[in-house]
Amino acid sequence: MKNFRTGKWRLLGIKTTLLIVTVALLFGLFEWPYRNSNLPRLDLRGLVEKRCVVEKVVLDSDKDCDGLYDLDDIVQGARKDLEARPLYKDAYYAGGYPPDNEGVCTDVIWRALQNAGYNLKDMMDRDIKEHTEDYPRVAGVPEPNIDFRRVPNQEAFFKKYADQLTTEIIPWDAGNLKQWQGGDIVVFGPPYDHVGIVSDKRRADGVPLLIHNAGPYTREDDRLLTWPSPITYHFRFPKPAEG
Repeated sequence: MKNFRTGKWRLLGIKTTLLIVTVALLFGLFEWPYRNSNLPRLDLRGLVEKRCVVEKVVLDSDKDCDGLYDLDDIVQGARKDLEARPLYKDAYYAGGYPPDNEGVCTDVIWRALQNAGYNLKDMMDRDIKEHTEDYPRVAGVPEPNIDFRRVPNQEAFFKKYADQLTTEIIPWDAGNLKQWQGGDIVVFGPPYDHVGIVSDKRRADGVPLLIHNAGPYTREDDRLLTWPSPITYHFRFPKPAEG
């Protein structure tokens, strides 16, 4: 009986050792492709950690005086566009605005801001008229029916009138991810220019989802780190009052 028990514990020890070695080898295999490369590093913390808790930033700004702060209003507006499921359609519209059931990525932005009480078209048209040279897709001749719906023009406007925040996203880093709040605006550069609203929903590692329209319709999904172009700008509108 003693030999049986000894053998049983010895076998258990061997199995435990093999398990440890196997896990170590697996981690080594996962790690090896990322050494000395620019590939994004695989993070396995999700296997042992439940969620990354990210503090919500509250900005005391309520343009439409509805009792909901602007960032929350902007997220709500983007989600309304999501619920309307506008079909992706790149077209020119007399008067500038597409119908509710059509749109592109830039339409998510003005619709989201409209829900917070901001008329992005009017603001951009006015600034383009006064500072035409600041807007790359205007080429010196303002066209109010389309200017406010072009990604480079929205980028130029927000560079002037919004806070510019970090473009770095670090999964599981609550300090970094605190800078990414629902209602923020993110711009992706070439070769696939794109713009979207940062969601107030997050992955387990704290990285927010993105509300955007890249076809076939507006959707909310995990594209902040997987869009095929780099993030060039991260804005928060309106810019907090100084002092």
